[in-house]
Amino acid sequence: MKTIFLIGFMGSGKSSIGEALAKQINKPSLDSDKLVEEVNQETIPAIFNREGEAGFRVKETSALERAAMKDAVISTGGGIVERPQNKVIMNQNGIIIYLHTAFETIVDRLKEDETRPLWNQDLEKRKALYEKRLPRYKEWADYVIQTDDMDVEAIVEKINSLLMKS
Repeated sequence: MKTIFLIGFMGSGKSSIGEALAKQINKPSLDSDKLVEEVNQETIPAIFNREGEAGFRVKETSALERAAMKDAVISTGGGIVERPQNKVIMNQNGIIIYLHTAFETIVDRLKEDETRPLWNQDLEKRKALYEKRLPRYKEWADYVIQTDDMDVEAIVEKINSLLMKS
């Protein structure tokens, strides 16, 4: 089986679903954001403060390249679609699953989260970022899973059934 890449906007559940899916299909679970932090010995907010989003995106692509070679479930950061080369890396190494979540659901999930640099801005800017990325998520995906009103187990089962058919 190929590497499975989970993409979607922040708060769509990529990390939780990635861990549960990996456990069920007996693959390692990797998180591109955690890999960036480990390799750089720095938090993502600190990287953003020091190097800006562009600097972070370079580090994110580097982490994705390293992780893509492993037979794993990889939960990507919400902005993975900001660099076209990331699509090439994922397409060459596996299957891309987009976890689609309505903006309203994301707002509800992230209302108390202050750790995400691109979320800590006014609601209009958050919505604009969501709408900007939405077409890319859909375009890049081999499969789209609607996650609203579904728990982690149900989403994992849905992904599993798709993987068995492919």
